[in-house]
Amino acid sequence: MNVLSLFDGMSCGQIALERANIKIDNYYASEIDKYAIKITQKNYPNTIQLGDINNWKEWNLSRIDLLVGGSPCQGFSIAGQGLNFDDPRSKLFFEYVDILNYYKPKYFLLENVKMKKEWQNIITEYLGVEAILINSALVSAQSRKRLYWTNIGNIQQPEDKNIYLKDIIETGDVDRDKSYCIDANYWKGGNLKRYYDKSSRQLIIEKPHQSSKRLMVKIGNIYPGEGQNGNIYSTEGKSVTLKGEAGGLGAKTGLYSNDMITWRKLTPLECERLQTVPENYTEGVSNTQRYKMLGNGWTIDVIAHIFNYLPLEYKND
Repeated sequence: MNVLSLFDGMSCGQIALERANIKIDNYYASEIDKYAIKITQKNYPNTIQLGDINNWKEWNLSRIDLLVGGSPCQGFSIAGQGLNFDDPRSKLFFEYVDILNYYKPKYFLLENVKMKKEWQNIITEYLGVEAILINSALVSAQSRKRLYWTNIGNIQQPEDKNIYLKDIIETGDVDRDKSYCIDANYWKGGNLKRYYDKSSRQLIIEKPHQSSKRLMVKIGNIYPGEGQNGNIYSTEGKSVTLKGEAGGLGAKTGLYSNDMITWRKLTPLECERLQTVPENYTEGVSNTQRYKMLGNGWTIDVIAHIFNYLPLEYKND
C-alpha cells in the first residue's frame, strides 16, 4: 500500500497502520514542523518527507492507495475564534480536497474536531461521506471527541477498554475518571491554578509529604509563583476558605495547611499514554515540543481501529 499523509505531524498515521498490521510499501508525509519531522524520522527513517502541502502540485507521486490527514482545526475548535473556513489554517482543508480529487486514492480518512453541524455538513458535502463521531474515551484515559470522514466501510464504535486516568499516571492522585482532552496548548500551562480554572485542562494531585505532626506549609507554595493568602484549593480545584487558629489552621500573617498539596501537569510520558502512543516515542526534542505534537496528534488506537476495517489484502501475512 502507498500512503500519503497530509499534516503528518509526528506520523501518528504510520503508528496506527503498523498497529493495524497494514503493509506499507511507501509512506509519503507532508509536514513543515521540524520537531515533528525529527521524531518521525527517528522512529520511521524510511518516511518520504514532501514538505509544505501548498507545493503539492510539484510532488508527482506514483499511485496512492490511502490518503490520510487531520487538517488544522483551529478555525472549527470551540477554543478557537470561530473563524471556520475563514481561518487560514482551516482553509487547508481545501488543499486536502484538491489532492483527494487529483490522486483519487481507493481509500481516504480525514479527522477533525467536533464542530457546528453547518460546518460539518460542508465537509461532508465535499467528501461525499458522513462523519463518524468517536470519543477516545473508549480506548484511552481521556475524553476526546473527534469526527472521522472515511470511505472505509462498515466501521463500528470501538469496544470500551475501561482505561482510566488513574491507570496511566506515574505518581499522584486524580479527581476524575477520564482526563480532559490534551491539546497543543497544554505545554503553555504557566500558572497551574489559573490554567486549571480557565482552560479546564487536566492536572495531577501530588501529596509529596505527610506527617502526623503539624506541617506548616505556606499557601503560596501550593501554586508556584502565586501566593494564595486566604484560600487553598481542594482536589476539585474549588476555593476553600480556611478557618482560624481554633480550627487548627491559620496564622496572623498568612494561612497554612496541615499537609502540602501540589498540582502538576501530566508528564510527556503520561500524555503519550493518553494518546495511546508508544512510550517514549516523542523523546529527542524538548518537553515543550513533545506536549505540542502530542496535543496536535491522533489517539492511535482510534485510528488503528478504523484501519482494521481495511480489506485483508492490505494486511501483512
